[in-house]
Amino acid sequence: MTRSTDPGRDRWRATTRAEALAEGAERRERFVTTSGIEVADLYTPADLAGLDEERDLGRPGEAPFTRGVHPAMYRSRLWTMRQYAGFSSAAETNERFRYLLTQGQTGLSVAFDLPTQMGYDPDAPFAAGEVGRVGVPIPSVEEMERLFAGIPLGEVSTSMTINATAAILLAFYVAVADRQGVPRDRLSGTVQNDILKEYIARGTWIYPAGPSMRLVTDIFEFCARELPRWNTISISGYHMREAGATAAQELAFTLADAIAYVEAARARGLDVDRFAGRLSFFFASWSELFEEVAKFRAARRMWARIMRDRFGATNPRSMMCRFHVQTAGSSLTAQSVDNNVVRTTLQALAAVLGGTQSLHTNARDEALALPTAESARLALRTQQIIAFEAGVTETPDPLAGSYLVESLTDELEAAAGAYLERIDAMGGAIAAIEAGYQAREIQESAWRVQQAIESGEQVVVGVNRFQDGESVTPPLQRIDPAAEREQAARVARLRAERDPEAWATAMARLDAAARGSDNLVPPMIEAAKAHATLGEISDLLRAAWGEHHELVTI
Repeated sequence: MTRSTDPGRDRWRATTRAEALAEGAERRERFVTTSGIEVADLYTPADLAGLDEERDLGRPGEAPFTRGVHPAMYRSRLWTMRQYAGFSSAAETNERFRYLLTQGQTGLSVAFDLPTQMGYDPDAPFAAGEVGRVGVPIPSVEEMERLFAGIPLGEVSTSMTINATAAILLAFYVAVADRQGVPRDRLSGTVQNDILKEYIARGTWIYPAGPSMRLVTDIFEFCARELPRWNTISISGYHMREAGATAAQELAFTLADAIAYVEAARARGLDVDRFAGRLSFFFASWSELFEEVAKFRAARRMWARIMRDRFGATNPRSMMCRFHVQTAGSSLTAQSVDNNVVRTTLQALAAVLGGTQSLHTNARDEALALPTAESARLALRTQQIIAFEAGVTETPDPLAGSYLVESLTDELEAAAGAYLERIDAMGGAIAAIEAGYQAREIQESAWRVQQAIESGEQVVVGVNRFQDGESVTPPLQRIDPAAEREQAARVARLRAERDPEAWATAMARLDAAARGSDNLVPPMIEAAKAHATLGEISDLLRAAWGEHHELVTI
């Protein structure tokens, strides 16, 4: 967007502002956002001189969706309040789910423990000490059934944050729905299924990139045929932002990964307008409110143009950037934990002003442990107060037309676009990942922020300024070590009691599919129903495909 000069602003700078500065300098020489975008001393209509309302904004529910993906937005339906939960055991997590539903939560979000994410059963040597620590262990369809006991899968939307083993967990979920007698076309939810960001920023990969991308597209293909209401991927910038990415980097690297997934699906022979409408995104929300709102608006506009111009999508739904938001976990501090409630509130407000479809608000004690039921309830209440008391849901995109927000939206789009051009020049997201490009950029950004915090240039209240005199640790959620032993015993008992012939037959079919080209989700469902464990299925794929090993350079 081009900008015109503003004689009135020039006069103000030369007179009123100059006189004020003569009496006392501003707090800093430069004011910049987390992405390095300089914030001007004054925004005026001249900053929007190049804005074409039809081209750049449109109307809510119409391309390019800058103003929202639904015409009425929150006037007709609020975002899904989806608090992330999972710990200790399937039964205990089920209790937390049912508690949150009674408190007004409108969707479920499953956190899996590290062994489940990495393809290990609770009794595997690699799982020792990690079972149930950062999420719920789900090594079998029986545990998935315990997780959703008393919860009708045809009536609740479920999000599963899982990547390398996403196809296996989806198979378990479908198997449980089949047991419940729920038609597959009634199942709704999301599986994260975003392996590329694991190679960039998180590290819970198992297989090399080629087979991993095959699993991603197998889910696309299976769901297009069997689960029409299921979001097949949640392309995640959240974890990159948590690792230190700026808002512009989060936006660019997420969209670059999305482009790679669409290209992979098209290479499989899938029609873009058949699968693209079930793609979804997952972003972080930080405390710099206006930049975050602008980021969400820019994401919608950029994705609409990418899908239309690059991939030839014609269905408006294929061009919609629908996304879940989680408030910034790495912004939470162990010191003065009550301050985290304020941070989370600002971040949640940014997500709502930015038009999210789904939201998780972090609890105040998450810098110390998994949240207690009480802190999880307070986090949910934060969303409910914004929804019902703040008045920000009454009209779509309420900050549209703000000189600052529209300028930031344009500048973030330009900054992210420059990153995308560099990634395209390298051969795309996968080639850039293999060269370590995104990881290096994120590491450098994280280092700059850490330097600014240590120098005091960037203030973190309660940490490097405005510290409280005495820090009080609230009661924390504790994981009973006996739970790990119980999980290991239960999965061992499952192996001993199942029908070995049915198990062997199902595993042989899965192995043939893995070494061939058939879609892997149907034989995974068959293996799940034959009581194959997550670790056994993962090990079969390890044997067929090998494992990914990070390239370490010195």
